[in-house]
Amino acid sequence: MTEILITSLDNIADAARTFVNHIDNRRIFAFYGNMGVGKTTFIKAICQELGVSDTVSSPTFAIVNEYHSAKMGSVYHFDFYRIKNYTEAIDLGFEDYAYSGNLCFIEWPELIEEILPEETVNVHIEELEDGVRKMCIG
Repeated sequence: MTEILITSLDNIADAARTFVNHIDNRRIFAFYGNMGVGKTTFIKAICQELGVSDTVSSPTFAIVNEYHSAKMGSVYHFDFYRIKNYTEAIDLGFEDYAYSGNLCFIEWPELIEEILPEETVNVHIEELEDGVRKMCIG
């Protein structure tokens, strides 16, 4: 398990670089954490590190955003906060995205755990008392 600390927004790019260096051939990442812990902010930093030129924003209403990375090709960013159950994700075509071989970053994965591929990498983000974000990957 890899642990990354983000002490402030000043070192988020370094944390994203560390994350990207640990991607290897893994493609599906499920980001767990309370509302406001920084899931979207960290995914934006990862996308910047990957060379995404598109505007990265929370897909809360769209449910999925697609970005293009100069290094990795298509990157899919999901936010399942607004769905009621995993069948809505199936109807959206989530499995096609998940098995496309492209990077998938998933916020609120607990709502679709029944259909997450076995190789999904869990990323847990928590805010410590001093405001530091601790990320456990693996």
